[in-house]
Amino acid sequence: MLKSGISESAIAAFTASERARFIQNNPTSMALAKRAKTNLLNGVPMHWMSDWSMPSPLFVKRAKGARFTDVDGHEYIDFCLGDTGTMFGHSPDPIVRAITEQANNGLTTMLPGEDAVVCGELLAQRFELPYWQVTATATDANRYVLRWARAITQRNVLLVFDGCYHGTVDDVMVRCRNGKTVHRSGLVGQAYDLTQYSRSIPFNDVAALEAALAQGDVCALMCEPAMTNIGMVLPDPGFMQKCRELTRQYGSLLIIDETHTISTGIGGCTRQWALDPDFFVVGKPIAGGVPCAVFGMTEHVASAMQDAQKTVSADGGGHGHSGMGTTLSANALAMRCMRASLEEVMTASAYQHMLPLASRLAQGFRALFQRHQLNWSVTELGARCEFQFCATSPRTGAQAEAAFHDSLQMALHLYLINRGILITPFHNMTLCCPQTSDADIDRLIGELDSALTALLALPGARLIPS
Repeated sequence: MLKSGISESAIAAFTASERARFIQNNPTSMALAKRAKTNLLNGVPMHWMSDWSMPSPLFVKRAKGARFTDVDGHEYIDFCLGDTGTMFGHSPDPIVRAITEQANNGLTTMLPGEDAVVCGELLAQRFELPYWQVTATATDANRYVLRWARAITQRNVLLVFDGCYHGTVDDVMVRCRNGKTVHRSGLVGQAYDLTQYSRSIPFNDVAALEAALAQGDVCALMCEPAMTNIGMVLPDPGFMQKCRELTRQYGSLLIIDETHTISTGIGGCTRQWALDPDFFVVGKPIAGGVPCAVFGMTEHVASAMQDAQKTVSADGGGHGHSGMGTTLSANALAMRCMRASLEEVMTASAYQHMLPLASRLAQGFRALFQRHQLNWSVTELGARCEFQFCATSPRTGAQAEAAFHDSLQMALHLYLINRGILITPFHNMTLCCPQTSDADIDRLIGELDSALTALLALPGARLIPS
């Protein structure tokens, strides 16, 4: 029995109608998709751009604030926001000014400017860690932090939670199945055994956490304070504090990745919940949508990193061959935009607008599902919320995955897209930005109401519980 309570036959009929509507209403996107296949693999510049619910990629012409317009002239309310990449809206005015100002002053030089100094000061003030490094993506940041953790501790095993998200770092592409660490399904060209130096355990499982750390070979626990990619999974009360306590007890480092959970508020969960990590990572929105990420560290860790550098140098190695860093890391444009973002975009007032709206949206979802007699749950974290096809919010990645109903999720997403609303693909997550309005919230709830009304009216739509 599917937890969603909706039959596949009804979903198939519903989806067929919506696919036909999309094709009819988006001739320019359809034509561009056909043209793109001549030179772009699968017709898109990055393969996952073809994994959405539409029968063909949707091509964007312009994005600003909480809205974007496609090449066929349709306007959309955007609750995806680049999957957090533009968490504070598309092209915020301060970022536009920063790009314009920097355009004639150099884009990348491999040398720092004053913006780098100011960014370091602002990052230390906001996230309460004294030292920082800048990368091009959060994937890079996590990869480099992992190298440092192994160098500092002289241990090789990375501990992660089942269903975690840390970009495309090879070492995190593992899952926990029946108590054993295995490769994630779908890995392409994986040449070596990731399970040799990576270990995956369930989220919110203190006993599994201690058992994994007690083996004495874990360099670090890399974790999101709340999981966001397998479906939102919040920590049990006190669980993250237990992560800090046990990593210290067993000599492992704690790496907190807030690339998604920065939506919680100023300083993210790390500051809101006093998590006290050894390393802290955040990417995507830190420079207002321009590719950039950062990782911070404590005084003690910074000193240990310098000692590790000295050891490598004494062995004849050079810093330029550390396996960390790309030429475009910390480029002048990214630094200028990050400064503008920290000073003028990622502000307390922005969060004060976003958080109440997200809470209102979550309450609207709950009321809607109750009215339609759907046993679905809603999970909230700051400016984001997600509805899941299960009665109670999941506590582990496995529970979240068990509630997936991919065909239903894609059908509902396509219905919303056909009516000018975009939510995050691959699951049912929404994000509110400073330009999101109460009217936008009402519009999303109203259109989802219409979708469910139409779907549930189809013959045999409701599954009878066994």
